[in-house]
Amino acid sequence: MAVHRTPAVFVHGAWFHSSCWEGWAERFAAYGFEVCVPGWPGEADTVARVRRDPGPLRDLGLDALTDHHARIVRSFGTPPLLIGHGAGGLVVQRLLGAGLGRAAVALAPMPWSIVQDGAAGEDGSDGQQGFVSLSPSRFRYLVANAVGEDEAATLFERHAVPAPSRLLADLGPAVTGVTGVAAVTGNATRGPLLLVSGQEDRLASDAGTRSVYKLYGDSTAVTGLKQYADRGHSLVVDSGWPAVADQVLAWLAANGVEPPAAGAAEG
Repeated sequence: MAVHRTPAVFVHGAWFHSSCWEGWAERFAAYGFEVCVPGWPGEADTVARVRRDPGPLRDLGLDALTDHHARIVRSFGTPPLLIGHGAGGLVVQRLLGAGLGRAAVALAPMPWSIVQDGAAGEDGSDGQQGFVSLSPSRFRYLVANAVGEDEAATLFERHAVPAPSRLLADLGPAVTGVTGVAAVTGNATRGPLLLVSGQEDRLASDAGTRSVYKLYGDSTAVTGLKQYADRGHSLVVDSGWPAVADQVLAWLAANGVEPPAAGAAEG
């Protein structure tokens, strides 16, 4: 008899490549999940290739990004666990609110008024037509502000890629919370949702995540909030990510979302 493994789908955020989930994927697979780390539609398989030619991502908006992952989620025979960071944190909320997925974890979730906050290069311009790129110094300020300069530089080289302007424009109007274009908050039949914030996050503020948490107050479904002091937007990739991942796993297990015990088998 084959052991049934609970799927876990990881959705990365703006200015990151899917490879940012490598550590998480290894940890969740070791814990017993069937891990799936899909790229965004049109995303090349390495950071270097996306930097050289981000063109296939040019017209990607929030709806298309959500639909792409919805198709992946529906392809599993068992509703998967959904884990997203940044814009991916908003995507997994939309999917869970629509009745897709067993549970969701939204880490430093957007929305945030990114473009208006001056997230582009030092001169405020797009690095490439149709995209907004972060310079190393802006990445350090907005994403990796809670780590040292050397680690911030390493994170930039390993993970940073241009973000589609269309997606950022879609995120801007959602700055007041997960309503309308963002996600359904009143679904009482959805699975558990954990919102995670870094209190030093300059892209997806802790205050914003707390406001989103309050919007779920009308639902009787399980909603949790975990706040990390002295952590920024890079909390899923910097040297402190293992502690975050382990606490996420513990929260999921406490809410009944974990792989079957060793030796469990399908009938």
